Amino acid sequence: MLGDRWTLLIVRDLVFRGFREYGQFLAADEGISTNILSERLERLRCAGVVVRLDHPTDGKKFVYHLSEKGTDLIPLLVELVLWGAKYTPNHAAPAEVLREMRTNPERMIAGLRVALLKELAAVSKR
Repeated sequence: MLGDRWTLLIVRDLVFRGFREYGQFLAADEGISTNILSERLERLRCAGVVVRLDHPTDGKKFVYHLSEKGTDLIPLLVELVLWGAKYTPNHAAPAEVLREMRTNPERMIAGLRVALLKELAAVSKR
């Protein structure tokens, strides 16, 4: 389920970039195609990693959120970011984020997880 490039990038963007809409993923610098994006979002939804909800203002669209199962991937993402920063000189992670990941990863992971689950609970009630 997580073995391809696109799936992890979608999860990363949900966690760290706050992407929620299809168009946001599509406009990202990596250049994912529409068919792959649709398929990966559906695969993540079917696996229970992502929750798809109706868009609050546009009935033709959806918004995507990580489920509890999805937030359990945050420690993996943090480790991947740290690994990438170590071996990639031109990585995109901001210095303050890397510092927090290195010095107190448990607090960062817990904070991200709580924030994402609170957001999901709030939008699920609508």
